[in-house]
Amino acid sequence: MPDAKTLAFYDDAARDYAEKLSQGGTRPELTGFIARVRPGGRVLDLGCGPGKSSAEMVKAGLDPDPVDASTGMVAFARETYRLPARHGTFDDDWGVETYDGIWASYSLLHAPRAEIPGHIRRLAAALRPGGPFYIGMKLGETDQRDRLDRFYSHVTEAELRDWMEAAGLTVVSVALGESRGMAGTLDPCIDLTAVKPA
Repeated sequence: MPDAKTLAFYDDAARDYAEKLSQGGTRPELTGFIARVRPGGRVLDLGCGPGKSSAEMVKAGLDPDPVDASTGMVAFARETYRLPARHGTFDDDWGVETYDGIWASYSLLHAPRAEIPGHIRRLAAALRPGGPFYIGMKLGETDQRDRLDRFYSHVTEAELRDWMEAAGLTVVSVALGESRGMAGTLDPCIDLTAVKPA
């Protein structure tokens, strides 16, 4: 069940959030991810937000499935980028070998920590062999709310690696860094890409 306060923030802040994301060019993590997806591949953009990443995938010739729990974000992605964005949550049924890639950019961090390994397992099952699974998370060992009242689960690198490998994926890239989000704090983060063995 999505956190109500977190969803309320994203519903109300879709335009401001999109403006912040629009600063700068295409993220290198996305460029690297796109290069790993087969040409024309179907990609789940889980927590698509305002739709910028899915729009970049379309430009690259991919076929994104943009999904977000925030109806405000879905509406913005549809109106601004003409994407087939749809409402959905982490608990949805993603099927088996449905996608050629999964892009979960700082979305699963809004799920309760205890539920994240299960979400990863089900998403991995929905990935076709050879497909990449990118996940961005905040680093740490606690669950907390930021000053905007959004709920966050923080993870360690070891935990995230273990969860991905337990789901049958092979980790191929890890980058540690810091990012400054809407709350204004500089937070440690991890960008990890794994691949489902062919």
